[in-house]
Amino acid sequence: MNELQSKLEAVLFASGDSVPISRLSLSFSVPEDEIVSSARELAASYEQEQRGIRLLFLDDKLQLCSSPDFAGDILRTLGQRKPPTLSQAALETLAVVAYFQPVTRAVIEKYRGVDSSYSVSQLEDRGLIEACGTLEVPGRPTLFRTTDAFLRVMNIASLEELPPLPEAQGNEREQALRESIAKLRSSEEKDSRLQQSMFSGDEAADPEREERSEAQ
Repeated sequence: MNELQSKLEAVLFASGDSVPISRLSLSFSVPEDEIVSSARELAASYEQEQRGIRLLFLDDKLQLCSSPDFAGDILRTLGQRKPPTLSQAALETLAVVAYFQPVTRAVIEKYRGVDSSYSVSQLEDRGLIEACGTLEVPGRPTLFRTTDAFLRVMNIASLEELPPLPEAQGNEREQALRESIAKLRSSEEKDSRLQQSMFSGDEAADPEREERSEAQ
C-alpha cells in the first residue's frame, strides 16, 4: 500500500460516508485519475486478501463499507436486528425512480397504476431515494432520484449498470419494467445487501398496511 492509498483509506474510514473524488483530489493535490487508479488498486487488494472491508465506487464518489461476506458476523456480534426487506410495491416504485429519474410521484403512479405515497415515503426513510427539486408546472410537484445508498445496495457503480429496458410502449413497457425488477431481485448476494447492509429501523415493515394504503 502506497502513501496515497493509505490517505484514501484513512479519510474514507473516518468519513463513514461517500466522498467525492474531486474533493479527495483537491485535498491531496493529485489529479483525479490518480485518485481513481489508486482506489481501484486498493479495492482489488481488499478483495484479493479477503479483507473485512470493501471500497466502493458510487458514480463520482468513493466509500468504504464492510464486506457482505461477514454480514452475519456483524449482526451477531453487534446485536443488530436483521432489517426488513422491501415489499413488491416498494421495489416497483424504486425501479420506476431508478429508470426514469428524476420523476414525480404522479409518474410513478402512472406506471404502477396505484397510489404510491406509502412506498415513496418508505424509500425516502430508508435513504434509497431523495427529493431533488420540483417540476416547473402548476403545483410544483417534488422530483425524486435514487441515492448513493441505492448504488451501494445494488452493488453497482453507476446507473448505467442497471439492466437495460427494451424499447417498448404502454403495457409492454410496464411488463419490461417488471421483468427488470425481477432481475434486480434474482441475485442472492444483492438480496443479502438489501437485508443486511442498508436498511435500518426498530420495526419490521407491515406489508398489509402498505397494500391497503396503495390500493386506496
